[in-house]
Amino acid sequence: MGPRLAERFASRDIRSVGDALFLIPRRYEDRRTVCRIRDLRPRQIATVAAQVVDLAVKRTGPRRNVLELLVSDGSGMLSVRWFNFNADSFKKRYHRGDRVRLAGAVGVYQGRLQMTHPEIEKIENADAPPGADFAAIVPIYPDIEGIFPKALRKIQRRVVERYATEAREILPAELRHRLGFPPIAQALSEVHFPPACLDPAALAEIRTPAQRRVVFEEFFLLELGLALRARRLKQEPGRAFPVPADLDSLARELFGFSLTGGQRQVLSDILRDMASPRPMNRLLQGDVGSGKTAVAVLAAVVAARNGAQTAFMAPTEILAEQHRRRLAGLLMKSSEKLSTVLLTSAVTGAERARVLSQIKSGQARLVLGTQALIEEGVAFADLGLCIIDEQHRFGVLQRAGLRQKGRLPDVLVMTATPIPRTLAMTVYGDLDISLLSELPPGRTPVRTVVLRGSEVERAYRHVRREAESGGQAYLVYPLVDESDKVAMRSAADMFRRLQDGVFAGLRVGLVHGRMPPAEKDGIMAAFAANEIQVLVSTTVIEVGVDVPNASLMVIEHAEHFGLSQLHQLRGRVGRGERGAVCYLVAHHLASPEARSRLKVMESTQDGFRIAEADLALRGPGEFLGTRQSGLPSFLFANLVRDTEVLELARREAFSLVERDPTLERPEHRELRRSLENRFGRKIALAEVG
Repeated sequence: MGPRLAERFASRDIRSVGDALFLIPRRYEDRRTVCRIRDLRPRQIATVAAQVVDLAVKRTGPRRNVLELLVSDGSGMLSVRWFNFNADSFKKRYHRGDRVRLAGAVGVYQGRLQMTHPEIEKIENADAPPGADFAAIVPIYPDIEGIFPKALRKIQRRVVERYATEAREILPAELRHRLGFPPIAQALSEVHFPPACLDPAALAEIRTPAQRRVVFEEFFLLELGLALRARRLKQEPGRAFPVPADLDSLARELFGFSLTGGQRQVLSDILRDMASPRPMNRLLQGDVGSGKTAVAVLAAVVAARNGAQTAFMAPTEILAEQHRRRLAGLLMKSSEKLSTVLLTSAVTGAERARVLSQIKSGQARLVLGTQALIEEGVAFADLGLCIIDEQHRFGVLQRAGLRQKGRLPDVLVMTATPIPRTLAMTVYGDLDISLLSELPPGRTPVRTVVLRGSEVERAYRHVRREAESGGQAYLVYPLVDESDKVAMRSAADMFRRLQDGVFAGLRVGLVHGRMPPAEKDGIMAAFAANEIQVLVSTTVIEVGVDVPNASLMVIEHAEHFGLSQLHQLRGRVGRGERGAVCYLVAHHLASPEARSRLKVMESTQDGFRIAEADLALRGPGEFLGTRQSGLPSFLFANLVRDTEVLELARREAFSLVERDPTLERPEHRELRRSLENRFGRKIALAEVG
């Protein structure tokens, strides 16, 4: 392989023969069946055999051309086009009257069926059998810029034929035989170039033993690493925090209410971990408004009573500041009198020096902040508990960075974004999981109504009636100001129009992320005090103050929001006794995905069902938002498609680690070597969790 070709492969992170072996086809085409042109349908992937009726080259600019064929098989005509093609070479090879085979996607252009950039093969004589690319189930690989699909297949065939037998077999023979998986060499050969006897439907659905073997191996290595890490964490010497008996009365003193049954259950899980001599490593999932923060504060009180500090890391300065405002007063007024400080990038100069000093001396018992908490120069006297809020917005390295500020502290990570089961088994697979599913008293279900843009006045009239009867409402927009690039309503413009129009005489406020923090906080405080009846905003209110009197929300251009964000926004209402309604106003329902999202929101308030639907619609990477989220990189396995194989891999991995915790048995040495190659020599993953 020459340097130019190697560079093109490197653009896909393929730098070795081993990498090429695991460049798995993304789909297959069964080209053994030839379709008649009159039977073709748009978006169909098809193979046709036809005669060239016409051939023309059209110049569209310097060094730019369109090569166009018109072919017929007697049942109909098909237009075929290639853009910026080597026309001279093509015209030497193909002529009017030639018979050809074509394989590609069918489209429609100017009312005529068309294929664009199909693969083509000349039929030299009627008795000649089809070539290799037209006589089999053909693999279609991910695109690599500068390499035509046919050339890529040829390269991959050489790689597989020469090197598949040299691939290392890492799965123990007993496991392979029990699960019915072929050896790795056979699996790779069949995944790349399926034998004719395989069922094309099984291939399309990733159901063949060879495909399942490759998927399983990817998941198994990850789950093995997670199992080893979970075991290692449970064996580390931590500190045991004796649990006080008065936490329920303390909750009433701090928050003015008793804990719900769900809160008591998850607090029991957390306190059991804290009382253990092993470090806690727990994920607390709870829907919007389920009372996670109250549970976390009580855990911090337990740490403080035992002389330890708590670090509470939030993803944004707004949320960190909100936690500080809410908790500092409560804790100082209570019998605990815990000293609370805030550390974010906005804390500078003398104030920063004072805060760092209080953290280092141990005077500050509860340290709230953002990623600033893991910066160099931040030293704790005795960090005993790490609380990480909205864990999905942090990477695994941030989690590890905060943990390293103490001597094996307990770690509690929290999220209001429900974690689908597949992600709980991968990104969070080394954590014990608690679920807070019961809503606190006073929460009411929210009725969700989807409206077309032309029906928005109906929602406005409801807002006015609600405000006039003593209630409050949010109106949410995707933009602060109008944009030339997108035709969407903005918060600032609609604030002016609504204040002078349909909401005239009502107290209307505006809040968005560009405002100075003090102004923003003042408006939110006025809304909480019912000095503002209708709050026009952007998504800045997604994380905001608790306003039990707010019972109505209107989200305009709801088709542009993701499911998780819509769910978070909707959670701002229904926190009091008034019946709550959320209007989702769709001005441009162009895509099926947007319609699906709104249908899900209308049909359920179950955060876990919404999260599963969001994962299926967007895929894991987009669901988590960033590569920094800790999402593992898979070459072939798919968290949405391959859930059943993932569950199998997890069971087998954790079972194997129970039997051989150090992978020292001879049959597990290749597994150990593969783990070390993937995660480094510390296969317990201490550096990445």
